[in-house]
Amino acid sequence: MIQISRAHIVADAALDYRAMRQDLIAGNIANVDTPFYRPRDLDFQSALIQKKNELYKKESNQLQMAQTNEAHLSPKATIDPRKATLFFRDGHTARNDGNSVDLDVETSELSKNSMMFSALISARKKSAMIFRAVLDASAKTQ
Repeated sequence: MIQISRAHIVADAALDYRAMRQDLIAGNIANVDTPFYRPRDLDFQSALIQKKNELYKKESNQLQMAQTNEAHLSPKATIDPRKATLFFRDGHTARNDGNSVDLDVETSELSKNSMMFSALISARKKSAMIFRAVLDASAKTQ
C-alpha cells in the first residue's frame, strides 16, 4: 500500500489498535459470567503517542543512560514501543464470584470504540478519494 505521509502510518496504527481494543472488549463481554475474571483493556493513547513519536523522531522525556565505554552493555527498553500496553480495568466492584466485568461499561466502551474505528475508516477513504482525484486530474493534463 502506498503511504502518502507519515500521518497515514499513524492512522493505520490507530486502526490496528482500535481493532485490538474491540477484540479485548468483546472478550470481556464474553467472560461476563467467568468466575474471577478481570476485564482487560488497551492503553490506546499511549500506544498511539509512542507510534507518533517513533515516526516523527520526537525526543523522549526519558533519561538516557550514558555509556562511557563501548564494551558496556546497552540499556534494554522496558516497554516495546511497537506494542500496546494491556492493563486490567479495575475500579468496579467484584461480584460474589470475583468477576469484576461491568456489562454497562463494556457495552459503552464497545460502541465508543466502534464509532472511533468507523471515523478512522471514513477519514482514510476521504483521503484516498482526494489522492485519486489529484492523480486523475494530473493524468488528464498530460
